[in-house]
Amino acid sequence: MPEFETVRVAVENGIGRLTLNRPDSLNAFSEKMTTEIQTVLKSFSADKGVRCVAITGTGRAFSAGQDLKEISPGRSFADSLKRRYNPIIRQITGMEKPVVALINGVAAGAGMSLALACDFRIMSSGAKLIQAFVKIGLVPDSGSSFFLPRMVGYAKAFEFAALGSEVSAEEAMRLGIVNRVFPDEKFADESEKILTHFANGPTRAYSLIKKALKHSAESSLEESLEYEAYMQEIAGRTEDAREATKAFVEKRPPDFKGK
Repeated sequence: MPEFETVRVAVENGIGRLTLNRPDSLNAFSEKMTTEIQTVLKSFSADKGVRCVAITGTGRAFSAGQDLKEISPGRSFADSLKRRYNPIIRQITGMEKPVVALINGVAAGAGMSLALACDFRIMSSGAKLIQAFVKIGLVPDSGSSFFLPRMVGYAKAFEFAALGSEVSAEEAMRLGIVNRVFPDEKFADESEKILTHFANGPTRAYSLIKKALKHSAESSLEESLEYEAYMQEIAGRTEDAREATKAFVEKRPPDFKGK
């Protein structure tokens, strides 16, 4: 793995860790950072030793979104999204392993979108989510207009997008935007337990779960039933499924290898 300027990267115990590392700008996305994020995610996706991916930020923020100092007159917003942000969202949603957002501080604009794209979100009790786009006359992007209404419904999604108001960790948990909220002082330790659980789990099954749930979003019941049968046939032939069955018979915990 090469050295990076704007992110920190580590792989340990099956967990690929991507830490946004521009704390002086609240981990705002620069051109360099989005390029480096794409490189890291591509590496994690291909690395069989990575069975779970964790994304977080350094310092007080998860990410404040686009670095506004890099926005120049005449810049093409569409080009920036298609070239920089959309590939990141596709990499996360297409990753054949769980991707966990550790929302350690404010996640605003595209920073919130990045968190929403992940499969599992853990939030520190002092963190905030903000659809900040409207504050500079823009609209939600990087997947927010897709993820948010599916999580909270149209009315709440419009409220958050049109008012640009802060969403507390408590409200995010109540609305189902995040999966877990932990006090700031317990955030790191409790998050690590969940990451370890995913890293030691049946990785192929997690991948198939992601595919089945996404398929169901635009499918009829009959189509979903057929797709479930197809997915289950694949899952049932994995080494992890065979190991789990054997472990059940032998009355011991399964030793998943992610295969």
